[in-house]
Amino acid sequence: MRLTAKHCLSIAAFLLLVGCSKQESPMALGMLERDQVQLTATATEIITSLPIKEGSEVKKGDVLVTLRSSQQQSRLDKSIADQQKAASYLKKLTNGARPEDIAEAQALVVQNQANLEEKNDEYRRFEQLYRKKMVSAADRDRELAQRDIAKAELTVAKNKLEKLLNGERLEDIKQAQAALLAAQKDVELQQQILADYTIKATRNGLLESLPYHVGDRVTANTPVAILLTHSVPYARVYVPEPYRAKLQPGDILTVHVDGVDTVFKGKLRWVATQPSFTPYYALSGHDRARLVYLAEIDLPQSGKTLPAGIPVQVEMPNE
Repeated sequence: MRLTAKHCLSIAAFLLLVGCSKQESPMALGMLERDQVQLTATATEIITSLPIKEGSEVKKGDVLVTLRSSQQQSRLDKSIADQQKAASYLKKLTNGARPEDIAEAQALVVQNQANLEEKNDEYRRFEQLYRKKMVSAADRDRELAQRDIAKAELTVAKNKLEKLLNGERLEDIKQAQAALLAAQKDVELQQQILADYTIKATRNGLLESLPYHVGDRVTANTPVAILLTHSVPYARVYVPEPYRAKLQPGDILTVHVDGVDTVFKGKLRWVATQPSFTPYYALSGHDRARLVYLAEIDLPQSGKTLPAGIPVQVEMPNE
């Protein structure tokens, strides 16, 4: 039997009477609901655009809200620059020295070799003069120091040339490779964060609400768009306590929707294990203090077009 608003008033009066006589209502009352998707802000920023109006149908991927992204764009640009720097350094290590660098190092070795030979000759000459007591020991020691300096400079030049010819150490190359990989991953992360400043619909549905306006500053994780999906609605009702033990998930129940002649056979999806207080529209007077159990009943595909928010009544199992 379909229940009209007039019938509901009659039921309310009936509930008050049966409450006094300690009998229970055979109906669980509630509302039609649809799955709701809340899309949140990914950063504390200013809303720059709201391309789609409330109440519009949207498809997955449609842009719903955009946030100011100039700061994040700067972070991404810096990450890209760091990546390019790391790539250039690795390329420098793996490509080896340029021919002109090797030629310059070879010339430096030849130059220092000649300088060492000259300093050696000077030192030998002063050594002979010192033995003949024609120069002082200080003069001889000064020439010895100059020869040792020339020998050290030749060693440095040879080591530099050998490094250029042998290439960089494997450990340095691996370290540069790791630095480049880290830079690449950071660029990917910053790109994803930037993309998240553009908030898109994650499912097809109805854009039910846009809580903020263009120019509002929102905090991170604040809902900025709310979608109602196009899934089949379900009845969210409150089951009177005497019927809780008779219900199990999977039970088929009769659902009446206000204003609809069709009677639906719904499948019990879930029923709470913890009781809650009866809502104001289910009972009145002292009966409001009685406990009920929240339950959800899936409607069949034939109820897909029903709007959310309509009152429903679900028949409880007979004793």
